[in-house]
Amino acid sequence: MATNFQELYGDIDIYLFDQLLKGTYSNCQSILDAGCGTGRNIFYFMKNDFHVYGVDQNPDAISYVQQLADTLGKGTTRDNFILAPVEELPFSNEKFDLVISSAVLHFAKNLEHFHSMLYSMWRVLKKDGFLFCRLASDIGMESSLRFVGNGRYILPDESERFLVNQEMLLRLTKKLNGTLHEPIKTTNVQNQRCMTTWCIQKTGNSGIPW
Repeated sequence: MATNFQELYGDIDIYLFDQLLKGTYSNCQSILDAGCGTGRNIFYFMKNDFHVYGVDQNPDAISYVQQLADTLGKGTTRDNFILAPVEELPFSNEKFDLVISSAVLHFAKNLEHFHSMLYSMWRVLKKDGFLFCRLASDIGMESSLRFVGNGRYILPDESERFLVNQEMLLRLTKKLNGTLHEPIKTTNVQNQRCMTTWCIQKTGNSGIPW
């Protein structure tokens, strides 16, 4: 009988799915989706006895994912999903084996806001834990962007985003005392925007001031 992958994995990001297929997160039990939306990237984890948490600033999204937890959650309850900003995560230090940040960091207002969100996620990540990020970048389309200040750009699709580049991501990986466990990969979406996958492991004690 054919496998219905959507029933198993929902609408999971293909690059997060790639890490699951490779077994990268096989030993991860506690998972945070920082900016979880309606839970597209945690459907699989909620169905399979992981301890899943999420934050979002949209109350409707949190309400939806709480209902999803009531239906799917085994190691997860609705109380695990909290209305909160990523830069102020209401969790203790080193709580999670995996932190997911999908299409969130490029909504930073400026560099300071970007750093505060990133450092907040790094703070709650256990040593040897994993941070999975998907975010917009300027990689491969530098000449097609219009800079508007504070690290933000107008993209060819007319959206405005905070953009990173490869040098910045490599520098931050080193500053965090992290290690790339995958090369930085970027997808060009029909020359309208570029989405980069940044996968790092917390291999050392961070010097970031909390």
